[in-house]
Amino acid sequence: MLGIMRKYKQSIIIKIVFGIIVLSFIGTIFLVWGRGEKGLSGSEYAARVGKMKITFDEYQKYLYRLRNMYMQLYGKTITPEMEKQMGLKKLAMDALIDNALLRKEAGEMGLEVTKDDVAKEIASIPAFQNGGAFDFELYQQRLRGERITPAAFEESIKEELLIKKVRQKIRDKVTVSDEEALQAFRKQNDKVDLYFASFSPYEVKGEVKLTDQDLNGYIQEHQEQFKTPEQISLSYILVDPARVAAKLSVTDDEAQTYYQRNIDRFQGKDGFLPFAEVKERAKAGALQDKAAKEAYGMAADALNKNLKNNNINAAAAALGTKVNETPLFTLTAPAAQLAGETEVIKRAFALKTGELGGPVETARGIYLLKIKERQPAAVPPLARIKSRVEPLAIEEMAQQLAQKKAMDALALLTSGKSSLKMQETGLFGYSAKGDIPKIGAAPDIMGAAFNLTVSAPVAKSPFRVNDRWYLIKLKNRAEMNREEFPKQKEQVKQTLLPQKQQDALNAWMKELKGKTKIEINQALMVD
Repeated sequence: MLGIMRKYKQSIIIKIVFGIIVLSFIGTIFLVWGRGEKGLSGSEYAARVGKMKITFDEYQKYLYRLRNMYMQLYGKTITPEMEKQMGLKKLAMDALIDNALLRKEAGEMGLEVTKDDVAKEIASIPAFQNGGAFDFELYQQRLRGERITPAAFEESIKEELLIKKVRQKIRDKVTVSDEEALQAFRKQNDKVDLYFASFSPYEVKGEVKLTDQDLNGYIQEHQEQFKTPEQISLSYILVDPARVAAKLSVTDDEAQTYYQRNIDRFQGKDGFLPFAEVKERAKAGALQDKAAKEAYGMAADALNKNLKNNNINAAAAALGTKVNETPLFTLTAPAAQLAGETEVIKRAFALKTGELGGPVETARGIYLLKIKERQPAAVPPLARIKSRVEPLAIEEMAQQLAQKKAMDALALLTSGKSSLKMQETGLFGYSAKGDIPKIGAAPDIMGAAFNLTVSAPVAKSPFRVNDRWYLIKLKNRAEMNREEFPKQKEQVKQTLLPQKQQDALNAWMKELKGKTKIEINQALMVD
């Protein structure tokens, strides 16, 4: 989905979609390209592009309309998770930055958009046509419905056309040479037969011999992979509201208040049950609530009185309960007695060692916490994890050894001194998917194969395909009928031109960004 949007974000598809969805079309053109009648509003900014500023308001509107356009294009709601996966925030920011740069370049290039250009563009928009012809009254009606003045809308169209002119000027400089067309024609029509050899880490794994020093070096380079998580052990107090409830009572008025505040809990088949009928249930609920508040207050009071010295034993004595202890545990594998107590565990790991913390209220009661011991995340010594480290290290070293053997073999093959036994693919034609006989899907090899010549038959580097490294050498090339090329040359050029133009435009934009100071408000990019 994202690829499609990137491909067409500056194309006529936007007009097609919003020609169908009239109001969305008008609003999008206005908000994407224009500034509105108020210009740059507010002091906050989403990005600075050289001396230009993209406001927070512009960014929010662009993102909103971009999201809307996706929904219209694909006929479904864009969820926050989908928006994150599609990278809409970055896409919106990139587009706004590109547009700011292009507007600046248009001025430096001396490009202009005339009133006739704007009028012609507006007249071509289906949303403003009636029976295939521009309808001025319909045009005004649509704009009024969106609360956009004709002047503001026409200015936004002017900016859109100006940006298109800049892009087109860069594209117009691009041409496809006869040699490029010939290479493309040959790629489409020739067939090649390759020699190839491959080197697999599995075939050289037996040659890998690692010392403990090698393994320790591997551990140092992959510390996060072997690091044990942080562990803590706790001393804690649990105040049980049920014990407190045994010493409390509730009045009828308290029960009545509880009933009224929790009326939804007392619903029968025919509606809400009268208080008299559920009085005892209401009393029990009120007592439970009262006990929970009392227990929390007691725990908070004990905590405050002993916070200075972090004395959990004194807090326990004041509460008339005992101090419990846990063994060491991690955030993801808590001690058995705290199973399910997510908030307690989360708060515990946020404490400093020796700090008294809480109260934390859960269904079981009120907790006061203190870290008894903390063991930070650390990499264990080799002796403890050698059985895990060794196979991984051997696998990586074998991959490196296979690559080295491929490089060494390539040097000999290029020099003509190689005695390497090679396989043969047989003749095959060019395929965009890169399917090569006996090798499989290998687009990089496919691309290189059709650039090999009799004078330079060996590819300059090995190619990695899955877990193997491949060397290739041209055995034979069955060439196309050269007499056909002149007849198809212009067609081939026209086929190649759009991609070459886009590549040139992308390279130009990259260069433009590289020499412009761009500051992005990163807070807007957080998902």
